[in-house]
Amino acid sequence: MKLDTKMLIAVLMGGPGAEREVSMASGKAVLNALKEKGYNAVGVEVSDMEPTLPADTALAFNVIHGTFGEDGGLQRYLEGLGIRYTGAGVVSSEVAFDKNLSKDCFVKHEVPTPASEVVDCSVEVKLPVMAAPFVVKPPREGSSVGIRVVKEQSEAAEAMAHASQFGKDLLIEEFVEGRELTVGVMDGQVFPIVEIAPPEGEWYDMETKYPWLSGKEVGSQYTCPAELSPTEEAMVKAAAKKAYDALGIEVYSRVDVLLNSLGSPYVLEANTIPGMTETSLLPMGAAEAGYSFGDLCVKIAELSLAARP
Repeated sequence: MKLDTKMLIAVLMGGPGAEREVSMASGKAVLNALKEKGYNAVGVEVSDMEPTLPADTALAFNVIHGTFGEDGGLQRYLEGLGIRYTGAGVVSSEVAFDKNLSKDCFVKHEVPTPASEVVDCSVEVKLPVMAAPFVVKPPREGSSVGIRVVKEQSEAAEAMAHASQFGKDLLIEEFVEGRELTVGVMDGQVFPIVEIAPPEGEWYDMETKYPWLSGKEVGSQYTCPAELSPTEEAMVKAAAKKAYDALGIEVYSRVDVLLNSLGSPYVLEANTIPGMTETSLLPMGAAEAGYSFGDLCVKIAELSLAARP
């Protein structure tokens, strides 16, 4: 569906979650891009779970990462108001955001993914059956919030206690040594692969993703397109598309994949509201596919309107 320049687009940014500052940066970038393309866009800073939108809003462009924006809460709220919105719907957002639900979905649909177990720490902190090394993940947080890598069994109790601050039914995932890759998918089109290289001796977490948040001078480095063999590239893209389809994601997402030393891909998760600054990873892959940042924003809006006529 063609985007009308007279249509009021409310760009929702901020949110009540841990990724508020990143969302504000994404929202401002999207807002500026839409305005530069000649569209009638306004910014709406969201602080709670009942945001007030302009009365004549025709489309809510959701750029709220993590809690509320990415977990189905905002989508359900907007549907209650009768306002169309960008990106994934209520159900696909809920499943993709919940690491335990998405893991079940990956296993059911035979998406290659690391082995895992769920440990219930609602009464007391428990230790997993899985032996180290493994990764401890809170089930419903984005952008690596609360995640710990356990390389020695002696580190397990502290990692479990830390992660349980963010959620009690913790996902324990086999640690896969490999190259960190991420793949944008929009309306079934798979973008060129981005490779992520955290600073030496560190791993890809909030600080290395967003060094400006913590005052770090050096963050992760990125290569697009990733330097892969044709076979590796095909396998990684196929795994990302399979994950996107398995979760039933509408419009677009960014799928995180590890590629081990044997050339086997392992899907970690799909991000339904990925970073949307001009230097973020989805726009990086999209640019390699021929979309300017402004064109990408417009395409997401048009696909979303077509998905919710």
